[in-house]
Amino acid sequence: STGEEQRKGGGLILAKAVVSKIVGQPIDYGIRVDFTGFVKAVDIVGGLDMTIDNTFDDYIYPVEGKENDSCGKSGPDMQTFIATASAEEDLAIFFPCRYQHVHFDKGLNHMSGQEALEFVRSRHGLGQEGSDFARSTRQQKTIKAFKDKILSLGILLNPGKVIGLYNILQSSIDTDINQNEFDDFIRLFQKMKEPTITNTVLDYGDYQTGRPGLLINPQPS
Repeated sequence: STGEEQRKGGGLILAKAVVSKIVGQPIDYGIRVDFTGFVKAVDIVGGLDMTIDNTFDDYIYPVEGKENDSCGKSGPDMQTFIATASAEEDLAIFFPCRYQHVHFDKGLNHMSGQEALEFVRSRHGLGQEGSDFARSTRQQKTIKAFKDKILSLGILLNPGKVIGLYNILQSSIDTDINQNEFDDFIRLFQKMKEPTITNTVLDYGDYQTGRPGLLINPQPS
């Protein structure tokens, strides 16, 4: 969003540059899919089957289109509250119509596009799923599930299906991949039918399981 504010089309360029700096590798191509496109893409492939690690509830999930709803409140007190609210939890109490409750059970779940969006967007899950690190893990899990689904359906091995999917999602996608390069990506995916992929989340690790993290939080001296 910072890059896009500077100039139209700058968002993808800046995002690639930042990721390249972090991982120390050149980023040749990028794709940004908005929420509408994400929901459409998951529904097009018939939903996703994912194993959820922890049951969790999020009571502060935003309702699309109601981000600025007054929920029947008005007057100077409302403006004062907005100016002084220190956390989204405060806003949820004052503007309950802006938020909804989402719930996920531990175990195998079949998710529609909307459910998958709620799964990857949830920021205030109770317990272990309430951190940004947990959210990043859920996002990686969803990306892998989507990759597995489109490979199982043979979509990426069929140029016609790829272009058809792209045409449906075009209004929701920002990418620097040209259509005349689709064939190159299809041939690449044909070589990657059974790739070994290692996903890593930048977090502090898991003390209970002994898993080390990639971030160090030194104690103040």
